[in-house]
Amino acid sequence: MPTVQDELQLSSPTLTATTDASIQVTVGDNGTASSAIAEGLQGSEAESERPKLTRWVFLIGAATFATTMSQTGILRLPFQNLLKSELHVSRETMASFFALTAFAWYFKPLAGILTDSVPLLGTRRRHYLILSALCAGALFFLGGMASQTYVALVVVLIAANTMLVIGSTAAGGITVEAGQRYGATGRLTSALYVVANGCLLLGGPVGGFLASKGFGFTTAACGLISLSVVPFAWWLVREPVAKQCNNEKWTKAKAQFSWLIRSRTMWTAAGLLFLVYIAPGFSTPLYYLQTDTLKLSQQFIGTLTLLGGLFGIGGSCLYALLCPKFPLRVLLYVSVVVSALGTLGYLFYRSATSAALVESENGLIAAFVTLALMDLAARATPRGSEALGFALMMSVLNVAQSLSDVFGSWLMDQHHVSFTKLVWLNAGTTVLVLFVIPLLPNKLIECRDSTQIA
Repeated sequence: MPTVQDELQLSSPTLTATTDASIQVTVGDNGTASSAIAEGLQGSEAESERPKLTRWVFLIGAATFATTMSQTGILRLPFQNLLKSELHVSRETMASFFALTAFAWYFKPLAGILTDSVPLLGTRRRHYLILSALCAGALFFLGGMASQTYVALVVVLIAANTMLVIGSTAAGGITVEAGQRYGATGRLTSALYVVANGCLLLGGPVGGFLASKGFGFTTAACGLISLSVVPFAWWLVREPVAKQCNNEKWTKAKAQFSWLIRSRTMWTAAGLLFLVYIAPGFSTPLYYLQTDTLKLSQQFIGTLTLLGGLFGIGGSCLYALLCPKFPLRVLLYVSVVVSALGTLGYLFYRSATSAALVESENGLIAAFVTLALMDLAARATPRGSEALGFALMMSVLNVAQSLSDVFGSWLMDQHHVSFTKLVWLNAGTTVLVLFVIPLLPNKLIECRDSTQIA
C-alpha cells in the first residue's frame, strides 16, 4: 500500500501529509500551504499520482479507531459503574467526571497550532502520532492504579486524553485537506463517521462486558487500543525532514492564531455547532433512568449503545448518499428538524423494548446531524490552516456536549427538573438553531459535495 508521502509528493519540500477522526495541515517554508498545494496539483506528476479516496479512508480510519475507541466517552459503562457503585457519586458529579476527563479536547486548537507549526523530531505528523499513542497507552495503564479515588482518576485520564488529542489533531487535517482538494468533504467525513460509529457500536457491548469485570481490564483495554495506531503511523506516514528555525515556527503559529481571531466565517459556523449541542442534555440522567427506574442490566445498556452505533452507520451512509444531491443548506435544515423530532422519542422511554427503538432511531438521526455539522466545519476551514480550523470546530462541539450533560444533570439534582421536562427543553432549544442557519455564508452552504468551494 502506498505511503502518505507517495500520495502527497508536492512541490514544496516541507509540505507533508496529515491525517484525523471525534476527527490537519502542514505549512510550507513560505507559510502558504494553500499555494503549494495548488502548484503541486497543477503539475503533471501530482496529477498522475492523485490518490484514491479509499486510501485516505484507510489511513483516516486507523487513526480514528485508535483515538476514538480508547476514549472514556466510548467505553463509558465501566466508568459509570465504577463511579456509581464503588465511588457512590451523584448524577452531577458523574457528569462532571466525563466533562473534566474530556478537558483536553476543549483545547484542540492549541494542538492544531502546535502540530501545524512545530515539527517533532523532524516530522509534522509521524512522530506526533507515534509518541502521543505511546504516552496515552502508558497513562491508561496507570489509570488502573488510580481508580481508588475520584480526583486521582480524573487527573490521570485528563493526561491520557491530552495525548489522544495530540494524536487526533495530527491525524485530522487529512480529512479536510483531501476533502477540499477533491470536492469530497461530505463523503470523507461520512467515511470517518462510519469508523467513529463502529467504535460506538463496539463500545456498547465491550463496555458492558468490561463493566462486569475488574476496572483494571478497562484501563488495559483503553491502553492497548490507543497503541494500535503506532504500526500504521510507523509504516504509512513517511515525511521529509522539516527544517525550520525556531523563529519561523513561532511566526507561523502567530499568523495562524491571528487568523483564528479574525475569521468571521469560522466563528459563525462554530456558533451554530455550539447552539446545536448546548441544549440541556440528559446523557447521565438517562443512565440513572436505565439502571434505577427500568432496572436494565449493564450488558443490555451496552446492547442499546450497539444499536445506536449500528443505525449510526446507516445514518452515515445516508448522508454520503444525499450530500452530492442536495446543497448543505437543505441538509442543515433537515438535520435540525429531525433532531428535534427524534429527541421527543425519549418521552416514550419506558421499557426495554421502547428503549431499543428510541436508541436505534436516535443513532441514525444523530449520525446524520453530526455529519452535516462536520461537513460545515470542513468547508469553513481555510486551506493552509486545516489542523487549527477543524480542531477549533471539534473543540466547540466537545465543550457544548459536556456542558449540556452537566447542565441537564444540574437541573435534575438541584432544581428537581423531571426527565420529561429535560427532553422538551432539549428539543425546543434545538429548534431555535433554524434561525441561525441563514446567517452562514452562502459560499459554504449553497454548494453540493461534488462542487469545489472557491
